[in-house]
Amino acid sequence: MAVRYGFPVPLSALRTVFAWLALLLPSAAMPNPVHAVSPTWVLIDTTHEVARVMRGDNEVDEFRNISIGRGGVSRVHIEGDDTTPLGRYHITRVDRDSRFHVFLGLDYPTIRQLDEANRRGIVSTNRYGHLLDYVLAHGRLPQDSILGGHIGLHGLGEADPAIHARLNWTGGCVAFTDRQIDRLLTYVHVGTTVVIR
Repeated sequence: MAVRYGFPVPLSALRTVFAWLALLLPSAAMPNPVHAVSPTWVLIDTTHEVARVMRGDNEVDEFRNISIGRGGVSRVHIEGDDTTPLGRYHITRVDRDSRFHVFLGLDYPTIRQLDEANRRGIVSTNRYGHLLDYVLAHGRLPQDSILGGHIGLHGLGEADPAIHARLNWTGGCVAFTDRQIDRLLTYVHVGTTVVIR
């Protein structure tokens, strides 16, 4: 039994919720990085600071010298820790009027990250229940919880190109030069899979 709102909730009920969510949220359910709808996907290799556009298993294009969060990477990003969250996401929006030139929003955080945060004690059982309720009502997790939000791929815009060339500087996003993000836009759209590893 899990306790939510001061009363016990059967674990079988939680399992049912997760099964339902797995059907609605492919990022939580599909282990294969290749999205079924779009054969083109993006691989962000944080170790080598390179992004690759893939079509199935074949590389189509490559972007070197990208920047990630100044806090490095993590499996569970916490608001304010400046880490880039590892995982499998989808592009949810394209903002061409961003202060970063172009911003491609990702569906971070995912249910998988919420589960891990709960297991680690980062998110209490009570807060976990509230966040699941939010998912049921809105179809996604909020962008302003302890897990943070507003993670995406973006250009430089007003940012300093010299800093971008020397070090990782973002608050958790993956940054490209403006020319690179414009080129990336020729391959991706809302729904494209992005794997950050």
